[in-house]
Amino acid sequence: MKPIAAKRYNIEFSEKQYLILNNFVDNHQYSSIFILVDTHTEKLCLQEFLSEFNSKNTVEIISIDAGELHKHIETCSGVWEALSELGADRKSLLINLGGGVVTDLGGFVASTFKRGIDFINIPTTLLSMVDASVGGKTGVDLGALKNQVGVIVNPKMVLIDPRYLNTLPSEEYRSGYAEMLKHGLIQDKMYWNKLSNFKKISTDEIKELIHHSVSIKNQVVSEDPYEHGVRKTLNFGHTLGHAIESFCLTHKESTTLLHGEAIAVGMILEAYLSTQLTNLSIEECDNIKDVFDSIYPKVDFTEEKIDSILQLLQYDKKNSHGKIKFVLLEAIGKPIVDVEVPSGLFKKAFQYYSES
Repeated sequence: MKPIAAKRYNIEFSEKQYLILNNFVDNHQYSSIFILVDTHTEKLCLQEFLSEFNSKNTVEIISIDAGELHKHIETCSGVWEALSELGADRKSLLINLGGGVVTDLGGFVASTFKRGIDFINIPTTLLSMVDASVGGKTGVDLGALKNQVGVIVNPKMVLIDPRYLNTLPSEEYRSGYAEMLKHGLIQDKMYWNKLSNFKKISTDEIKELIHHSVSIKNQVVSEDPYEHGVRKTLNFGHTLGHAIESFCLTHKESTTLLHGEAIAVGMILEAYLSTQLTNLSIEECDNIKDVFDSIYPKVDFTEEKIDSILQLLQYDKKNSHGKIKFVLLEAIGKPIVDVEVPSGLFKKAFQYYSES
């Protein structure tokens, strides 16, 4: 399968991807090489990666605790200190082997250590393959507020190996699938229809679907790397979805939701808002709701929870001039950006979500 050419780097899919990686590393003559993992990928993915990775350098492993709760500046400090103590310099390379937390945080660490060292992303979850590892966004959360601190810096390479998906529990697989469904909703109705019948997918088929999703995202971010226009469409479902995800992270009485699970709720809510503001048909809105309801567990929202979630909207990183801006749909495959939503519609959207 052909690589996808991004801005100054390639997203590798071919059978020779590890040979390409090894040649790239050798040709760049890095002074030292570090692999960032979390406690999950250290156990489940590291040995498989090392069996394919050949380097003349000694490779040092840096491990962080797994999970969104550890995607914060304190973890970065620990990695920066480890790099310093292990003798990293400006000609060092950091390889991020993991899910979205590892690639987001690792990219941020690399981009800021000694004012920037090279990094390569090896995503190991479906979510990180189709979303987090592509597009140059790096960063960490501020408390429970998602991705408040970061920079946009591209990796030197992304290598996508679907074999790592065999290490995932089913809920992590579904989490990544939500972002693939989003790609269909914002750009490709035929792709949405193809993905709507969720089932266990073979390695070859999922590789083709990942390639298509990455192609959609790469096309968008190549046209608008700094999110001034069309890149905003990738935020469909994320304004309310991130608020829900942040709320669940900080309230122990609530079930913690994976990113894709929260975004799935957000896409239903924002589809309803689209029927009220951008003329999405109720038939397409119901189709969106039915698909997500068939894949993801229903979340219970009390009046009190909804009020707390809505308060978190003021911290959304896409806000400007004190106004909350949404990506909504005119139709499946036709997004509209920078839509202001009257506050009175939010609870109606949650009511629509809760209906069976």
